[in-house]
Amino acid sequence: MAKVNRSRSTSPPDGGWGWMIVAGCFLVTICTRAVTRCISIFFVDFQTYFCQDYAQTAWIHSIVDCVTMLCAPLGSVVSNHFSCQVGIMLGGLLASTGLILGSFATSLKHLYLTLGVLTGLGFALCYSPAIAMVGKYFSRRKALAYGISMSGSGIGIFILAPVVQLLIEQFSWRGALLILGGFVLNLCVCGALMRPITLKDDQTTSEQNHVCRTETQGFQRASPSSTWTKEWVQTCLCGSLQQEYSFLLMSDFVVLAISVLFMAYGCSPLFVYLVPYALSIGVSHQQAAFLMSILGVIDIIGNITFGWLTDRRCLKNYQYICYLFAIGMDGLCYLCLPMLQSLPLLVPFACTFGYFDGAYVTLIPVVTAEIVGTTSLSSALGVVYFLHAVPYLVSPPIAGWLVDTTGSYTAAFLLCGFSMIFSSVLLGFARLVKKMRKTQLQFLAKESDPKLQLWTNGSVAYSVARELDQKDGESVAIAMLGSNPA
Repeated sequence: MAKVNRSRSTSPPDGGWGWMIVAGCFLVTICTRAVTRCISIFFVDFQTYFCQDYAQTAWIHSIVDCVTMLCAPLGSVVSNHFSCQVGIMLGGLLASTGLILGSFATSLKHLYLTLGVLTGLGFALCYSPAIAMVGKYFSRRKALAYGISMSGSGIGIFILAPVVQLLIEQFSWRGALLILGGFVLNLCVCGALMRPITLKDDQTTSEQNHVCRTETQGFQRASPSSTWTKEWVQTCLCGSLQQEYSFLLMSDFVVLAISVLFMAYGCSPLFVYLVPYALSIGVSHQQAAFLMSILGVIDIIGNITFGWLTDRRCLKNYQYICYLFAIGMDGLCYLCLPMLQSLPLLVPFACTFGYFDGAYVTLIPVVTAEIVGTTSLSSALGVVYFLHAVPYLVSPPIAGWLVDTTGSYTAAFLLCGFSMIFSSVLLGFARLVKKMRKTQLQFLAKESDPKLQLWTNGSVAYSVARELDQKDGESVAIAMLGSNPA
């Protein structure tokens, strides 16, 4: 194969091959997130075949989600050090192998290892690198591009939910898993579309790393066995990692990370228990699968329309607030769910929850990029999705335990709803405190120094006062109101 040259651009092209990147990411979300959510359709069949309770069966979906998010930084590392193409193709092979081996399982433990760990690891190598590539190709229309890309999850659920139910009825759950394993191999095709691109910021970082590697190789040739050469290598490696993950020390990112933990705890159980809950109130199997399809198609509308709306001039500066609103609305939907006891009432719920679920999922990369910048976006998204891991692992089994203990779904759904509302309130409170502090510091700075100059860099504000002459009895005033994303 001919070596593919890395495309060079001083700024994101906002089009061109970028739309092929969007198409590739769209297919990746179908093969990863949509397939993961359709595993809940197997829930009753797994529970019946292996004669297990809710909590034990829920671990399958939990492990897939957990490993996918837990290993997201690994996907970022592979794409950063090799290429996005290599990472996604390798992930497609692993995910397909896990699904195919899962079709031969003889116990839940076998499904934990194959369908859970192996498939989840494959999805992890694909998901965050594909999303990060969209951010490298788009700037002005980033939210729209992400909306189209992330809508693959909704379209996938809309199409796959009834198809998977039909496959289970025709070929049993084993045949359905085997066919899904072949379908997931399309991730290898998606990986081939991910043409690398080098932006201006990436060139600067790459040149610094190249200088470090060149100097290291020179020292190794000069004195390969010396102790100080090894120390120099360690220093270069540590410096590279510190630069790549410097955003971890940013206060805005820390708050976002904490909120993600509560948001992830709340969003996962619905996709596991919506079908069993619908069956428990007398809805048929086909109608329950239809609810998942509704979630999927409305998720598409939320992805695209919310992405397009927040790219408009009137909302461009309020994407953070829109993100909080969407999470809070999903939390309120959860609180209403125990009162909905029939299919006509569950359909509006599925529409509302699906729309705002698609809305905030679209804005996760946008909000992350606003905080850390484009250069560190791949690594930051890896960390953000990594933080989904533990909530995704524990929330469905905890919800299952609550169902087994109380005999109803009310406690499980209420806990998830309050968790998502708390996530939204936490981010809103942090932004309010930051804005109040910024206003207070600006007021104090103007009172103390009329020569103060203020400027804004993106979403991050700085106020720096000129160092004044100590002989005049004036002091130095430097007030920092944020962290430079560069």
